[in-house]
Amino acid sequence: MAQSPDDNERRVDDNHYGAGTPVSDCGPQPLAGVRVIEFCNVAAGPFCGSLLADMGAEVIKVESSTGDSLRSWPPLNEGFSENFASLNRNKQSIVLNLKDKADHDIARRLVDGADVVIENNRPGVMVRLGLGYEECARDHPELIYCSMSAFGQDGPRSQEGGFDVTIQAISGIMSVTGEPGGAPVKCGVPISDFAAGLYGSFAVTSLLARVRSGGAGGHIDVPMQGVSLAIAALQTSELFGTGADPKKLGSAHPRNAPYEAFEAEDGHFVLAAGNDKLWGLVTDIVGRPDLMTDDRFLTTTDRAAHQDELKTTLETVFRTKPAAHWLSVFATNGVPSGPINTYSQALDDDQVRERGWVQPLTLGNGQETRTFASPLAIDGERPPIRNGPPQLDADREEILAELDRRTHRPSSPDDEPT
Repeated sequence: MAQSPDDNERRVDDNHYGAGTPVSDCGPQPLAGVRVIEFCNVAAGPFCGSLLADMGAEVIKVESSTGDSLRSWPPLNEGFSENFASLNRNKQSIVLNLKDKADHDIARRLVDGADVVIENNRPGVMVRLGLGYEECARDHPELIYCSMSAFGQDGPRSQEGGFDVTIQAISGIMSVTGEPGGAPVKCGVPISDFAAGLYGSFAVTSLLARVRSGGAGGHIDVPMQGVSLAIAALQTSELFGTGADPKKLGSAHPRNAPYEAFEAEDGHFVLAAGNDKLWGLVTDIVGRPDLMTDDRFLTTTDRAAHQDELKTTLETVFRTKPAAHWLSVFATNGVPSGPINTYSQALDDDQVRERGWVQPLTLGNGQETRTFASPLAIDGERPPIRNGPPQLDADREEILAELDRRTHRPSSPDDEPT
């Protein structure tokens, strides 16, 4: 469902979250001409593929007869999963049974003609299917092969499966998420899945640069456990530096204060006065200049060490007026603060509208919906949504026809070109 030029200029002002700016064609995209074959399900791998597709790569999604399991996740729009749609725009779909010789041959031909392969199966699965990196790269040294898994391609846990919540638990994320003394909770966003997708796409584009400069491709090993620990650099460095495990602090910060959610008259808001200058502005705004000379609050380190008392002191004032009052006065004085938005409120933010991050999307069944498009801009232009997410196996004929054109060899001397 490629968009026409008119579609690219379509405005979505009638959309509740609509951007008031058009989707423009920003010309050749950075990854235009790059072919990616995706053997992935659910989130981490498909997100990696979607990031590459947003940058212009041609992504062919190889699915089983039942399709990516995310296709069945609600909410369903006339039978089409909105969750699936969010991670699979700008892709094509073909169903292949990789245990069937004919379909396996098609898969191998697709890989042989590709620049990149992404797979998020358990380590060893693709090897047993005859589509592992070593075999595929033997005659294709420029191939970039990205394997995404729970724990990595080797090591004592490599054969264990994992989902976002188990990786959040194992990697330590859940130990610092939630209120002090509260039950374990995961981050509300599947951060381990999506961090893996980000690391995967970064690694793929890094190797593309090497290949384009005449170097070889390579096998990328993206372990969800590893990337979840990597993005916790502030927590691991705290442990290395102090010898003590970081603790749950709710919305507070271990080294900065005031830097958390505070209660106002009608609800909560967030304040982040993370340096002495901003702290001075806060004391003026709340009418407590004496706090500037309070021994407990003299420096950022002091305030962080006594943030329970600091919070109690500030909330005594904050509870006298609505959150909107405090947000307004902090904004006027240049103190970072914000409401605690629901997603409907977050998507209705003026900045989201102005940047045009929410865009219309046509599902594979023809139904119209909305999606959060790439938030990036290149030379001031957003990467366009070229195609909606595909119906299962929707692109088989086109993919096979193109594959035949790419790999056609004359079958006899009579067929040789003159």
